[in-house]
Amino acid sequence: MTGRARSRGRARGQETATPGAISTGFDQVKLGDRGGRRRDFNDAGIDTRQAMEHVKASKSGTSGSAIQLKANFFSIISRPQWVLYQYHVDYQPPMESRGLRAALLYPHDKVLGSARSFDGAVLFLPIKLANTETLLLSETKHGDKVHIKVTLTNELPPTSPVCLQFYNILFRRILRMLNMQQIGRNYYSPSDPLTIPQHRLTIWPGFSTTILQYESSIMLCVDVSHKVLRSETVLEFMANLRRQCRDPKLFSDVCAKELIGLVVLTKYNNKTYRVDEIAWDHTPNNTFQRGETEVTFKEYVKRQYALEVTDNNQALLVSHVKNMGPAMLIPEFCYLTGLTDKMRSDFTIMKDLGLRTKLDPEQRELRLNRFVNNIQKNEQAQMELSTWGLNFDKQLLSVTGRVLPAERLIQGSRSYYPNRADWSREMRGLPLISAPPLDNWLLFYTRRNAGDVQHLLESLHKVSGPLGIRMQKAVMVEYVDTQESLLRALQHNVGPQTQMVVVVLSSDRQDKYDSVKKYLCVDCPTPSQCVRGYTLSRVQQLMTVATKIALQMVCKMGGELWSVEMPLKQLMIVGIDCYHDTVSGKRSIGALVASLNQGMSRWYSKCVLQDKGQEIMDGLKMALVGALKDYLKFNNSLPSRIMVYRDGVGDGMLQSVVNYEVPQIIESLKSLGEDYMPKLTVVVVKKRVSSRFFAHMDGKVANPPPGTVIDTDVTRPEWYDFYIVSQEVRIGSVSPTHYNVVYDTSGLKPDHMQRLTYKLCHMYYNWQGTIAVPAPCLYAHKLAFLVGQSIHRQPSPELDDYLFYL
Repeated sequence: MTGRARSRGRARGQETATPGAISTGFDQVKLGDRGGRRRDFNDAGIDTRQAMEHVKASKSGTSGSAIQLKANFFSIISRPQWVLYQYHVDYQPPMESRGLRAALLYPHDKVLGSARSFDGAVLFLPIKLANTETLLLSETKHGDKVHIKVTLTNELPPTSPVCLQFYNILFRRILRMLNMQQIGRNYYSPSDPLTIPQHRLTIWPGFSTTILQYESSIMLCVDVSHKVLRSETVLEFMANLRRQCRDPKLFSDVCAKELIGLVVLTKYNNKTYRVDEIAWDHTPNNTFQRGETEVTFKEYVKRQYALEVTDNNQALLVSHVKNMGPAMLIPEFCYLTGLTDKMRSDFTIMKDLGLRTKLDPEQRELRLNRFVNNIQKNEQAQMELSTWGLNFDKQLLSVTGRVLPAERLIQGSRSYYPNRADWSREMRGLPLISAPPLDNWLLFYTRRNAGDVQHLLESLHKVSGPLGIRMQKAVMVEYVDTQESLLRALQHNVGPQTQMVVVVLSSDRQDKYDSVKKYLCVDCPTPSQCVRGYTLSRVQQLMTVATKIALQMVCKMGGELWSVEMPLKQLMIVGIDCYHDTVSGKRSIGALVASLNQGMSRWYSKCVLQDKGQEIMDGLKMALVGALKDYLKFNNSLPSRIMVYRDGVGDGMLQSVVNYEVPQIIESLKSLGEDYMPKLTVVVVKKRVSSRFFAHMDGKVANPPPGTVIDTDVTRPEWYDFYIVSQEVRIGSVSPTHYNVVYDTSGLKPDHMQRLTYKLCHMYYNWQGTIAVPAPCLYAHKLAFLVGQSIHRQPSPELDDYLFYL
């Protein structure tokens, strides 16, 4: 139910499409104009490659060894010279009802054929009618004569944007024929659920699908998807919260904190909604306008879905549906989806969930092949496809990738090639590049953790020597286990001379962690490290834990751990990411991290907080200028090349990056002097992609090895893009990262661009191994996340040159 005056059913004046029709509505479609369908296009229509002379002929690299892969793509096969014909349909006298227009048109099978798609004004056919204008005559049920004029307006080739949109809509219909139901953007099988009764969880298996023009042909990209549903309704969840809440006055605040931002599923229509607020002054007995009459929410669900409300006093949930206004939802009929933070931190739940959802490459490939076989076997689906002259290849696409050479790591005076994507063993006994002496540091602990803290100190002193870290004894401060006591202890003991603060937290309560970070990042800027007491209790892993803590302390004080060979001189790498702070009124938080030295081991970090609706790049302009000034101070010269990796760009946002953010970056550079214009590259980094790649090695289906690059066949012809598999995963299928170079005046060869990107995946100091994205992207994410989750204020400028957020 939407708004305070509209139903969540059909909007007033909107007619239901005739059953069997595919609602298209593409008349003179502009990409991105059709709200709910823009995701199908994954930012199609944005041609950035044409402006880059050096990749017009080829955007493929050459280095590395070839590897044969299978990809989760199926080619679309159409009859020769396939064309989609677009017609405009006109009625005399005019007919207002879309349903009536369809009913009057559809009896003319002999003229129009059986395959058609009509949205009330625009008709699509796979055949060309004999005449440009075709006149038809129909009768209403009252016997009134209606003249219909069908006029040919366009002949669309298979690669046209409207055609691609049509393919996606047609394919959604095929999925419905397989008894799959749409939730969000993907389709799932409610009839084939996986249940985990001990955790009250249900998993619906499904698929994400997209049909697009790729390098070699138009293809269907399919990936396995899972929707996790909880077996409890929002009403049950609220009742449990009420029982746990000691102070009834705080219930509404606690409830809002837990529910706002969650996604719920209404099973009566299989739709998902994001909870934006709770309408405490609304109950199912409230009324709203439906047509000419007032109806209660309670009456509406009974009449529309045969559902009985059992609690007349429950408050309603509010979801702001794009282009439709607020939707009012009854908690009793809303099921929670996804997992709470508490569930995510429960090892048993995550393990049981992973066993069912983390498919290894062989399982994933089998699931994809079975999916396409089901389409081939379904008579209704095959009839629909053949009527339109279309079909899909039965085999996964074969593609040739390249495995880049291994990167040599430099640590102190030594260098080594790591064992694949993990070098935690190799680095253990080697001194770091640089580690500031730790002369004045504090360790805060509670009485219950006193024994574990002593063991930690012993382990820290054991591991610090071989790493080249000179560590004096810590000043020990015991605090009473409350947030207030901890804050007082920090205020009384941390001073200007303090180099590092280590706080042992007895539990993982967020408020304690937040208060430590807020005080030490804003009020009294000092690098800090929080450790959970539980982590220290695992004695057999204490040396590993102590090594990680020691490395993090060094990083946060400005130390350097390791490096890779960087052939380009005077290069500055920038990482940008964004986070939305739901606590502080949905403010956007932008983070910019920039390299300061040749080895990419020192970084400048800046966070900007933007009010809701403000463009994030406005604040990041000043951050970029600050980074360049810091670089100048560090090197006595400005960089001659700047490479920006822009993370956090969702579907439909690429146009904004190209048209708005890139010019803002150029403007920032010009502000440093008219004569200063370095070679600039802007790369959009995307982790959430549907593409998957499978290596067939030694008769087994496996993940491609780290360093695998794919820059042919499955890339987009209008983009300078490539995929890199940079990490190794122990469980499930590895996810490649997609890189789209949207602006480039550097003239670097694709080979150099790919190798530099892969090098940067080795430079994240919080993990002794390769990661999915270039290090500055993850640094920017960590910074924005810390500010958005815990601090909610801008960190002190005194910390700009430190990785204090690791």
